[in-house]
Amino acid sequence: MSALTQLPAWQALEQHYSLSRLKHMRDLFAADPERAEHFSLEVGDLFLDYSKNRITEETLPLLMDLARQAGLPARIKSMFKGEKINTTENRAVLHVALRNRTNSPILVDGVDVMPQINNVLERMGRFCHAVRSGEWLGYTNQPITDIVNIGIGGSDLGSLMVCSALKPYGHPRMNMHFVSNVDGAQLKETLKKVHSETTLFVIESKTFTTQETLTNALTAREWFVARARDEAAVAKHFVAVSTNMKAVADFGIDPANMFEFWDWVGGRYSLWSAIGLPIMLYLGEENFAELLNGAHIMDQHFRNAPLDANMPVLLAMIGIWYINFYGGGSHVIAPYDQYLHRFPAFIQQLDMESNGKQVMLDGTAVDFETAPIIWGETGINGQHAFFQLLHQGTHISPIDLIASLERRSSLPGHHEILLANVFAQAEAFMRGKTADEARAELTAQGLQGEALEQLVPHKVFGGNRPTNTLLMSRLDPRNLGSLIALYEHKIFVQGVIWNINSFDQWGVELGKQLAKTIHAELSGKKIKATHDSSTTRLIERYRQYNQN
Repeated sequence: MSALTQLPAWQALEQHYSLSRLKHMRDLFAADPERAEHFSLEVGDLFLDYSKNRITEETLPLLMDLARQAGLPARIKSMFKGEKINTTENRAVLHVALRNRTNSPILVDGVDVMPQINNVLERMGRFCHAVRSGEWLGYTNQPITDIVNIGIGGSDLGSLMVCSALKPYGHPRMNMHFVSNVDGAQLKETLKKVHSETTLFVIESKTFTTQETLTNALTAREWFVARARDEAAVAKHFVAVSTNMKAVADFGIDPANMFEFWDWVGGRYSLWSAIGLPIMLYLGEENFAELLNGAHIMDQHFRNAPLDANMPVLLAMIGIWYINFYGGGSHVIAPYDQYLHRFPAFIQQLDMESNGKQVMLDGTAVDFETAPIIWGETGINGQHAFFQLLHQGTHISPIDLIASLERRSSLPGHHEILLANVFAQAEAFMRGKTADEARAELTAQGLQGEALEQLVPHKVFGGNRPTNTLLMSRLDPRNLGSLIALYEHKIFVQGVIWNINSFDQWGVELGKQLAKTIHAELSGKKIKATHDSSTTRLIERYRQYNQN
């Protein structure tokens, strides 16, 4: 058995679970009229109501004991000090430095990284101002109207999500496009929408060798040169976020328009860095700074607040309670905000790529569950799709309901209906509906006798389904920054509890390695490769169809 499951706090939680697991939240609310006040917290403009969870006054102290016994306070300090907590890659983990708005020194190998960060931010700001103001002109002396970001994973999804979420703050002349899929359909359809004279391509790849990104980038370059009829024009329409200056220059990009980042910036944590260049191009330097400010507010709270009043720690430890004791293997992200429609996918990558691990830091296998399956959709759409399973299914899937209070739309009545559904769903998940309540409801509708009794079981909702409700006054750059940082730190905390490395992703490597060999075979090259019979037949089927 692992050291984690042998900790006194873990053992105490197992005993507490056996005694409390059948308690219903209805009864907990009835017993404590102040429960909502006791189980809520506000940080900056984010308000968290976590009262609709299967926790009691005894649960949280035990969870905090587990956090302390797992060494969480020390690990938080190590991250903020720039220690190399990404042990398998021997790297620091310093996305927090990218939004260190106090500018206090943060050292990596004895060197303060803040001057480097500030230098890149200043260069990004000057470049974005030139593009947004119309000072930067294309090869026919026209201003830029379309930005095409070409990247994948963390070099795509973070910027895509933020630009979608903050569309009301975007430059009115700018149209944003994101290409990540090597399936040519995505790039083809994107290029149909833009004009070579007014399009800026942002190529994002740390090494400038990522297969999917370089394939798309080279195709975009061919498309552009075919129209511009001038190789030199590439420098006016392509910029790079990378560390490989030679490859960038060979591509035709002016090295002066290459924006760097560092190996202590993980891909899925990189939107705060030069990878966020599309965000700054779209929102402007001031709004990008507000995004950083919001994250910094959450960073300072996470670093300094006591564990039992620490929003990321509370969300993380409540998550541990469900994953490791209730067997809740999935978690739902349900924003009630159309602008946040890409947020569930962003958190999916952030969480599952970080904590989807099967070994601990010392390489020994875990004997407990780690990352849950993260899934979700905008809440209103979800109500008419998967909420049925959440209400009456057999799974325990905690749900995060996210909404803003401000009436953003001028359309009368819409926001009240939206918020009514947020609050009603949270209450319904908690309360459920008993057989007696269902029977009374059906009787009032005129149903009686055997027909009534046959229908009653189908109308019963067990309730006791956990939710967290996250509210902000409005969805703006600062609050979005805080929201993203909240989830980043939550995920880090859970990784600490499980004693895993949340900052590597070796699980994506094997498929990439095998794809190189198979790609050569699909392209008709004669190579010696051994596959299982299934893979061999699939390759042959493709080659026969395409006459290779």
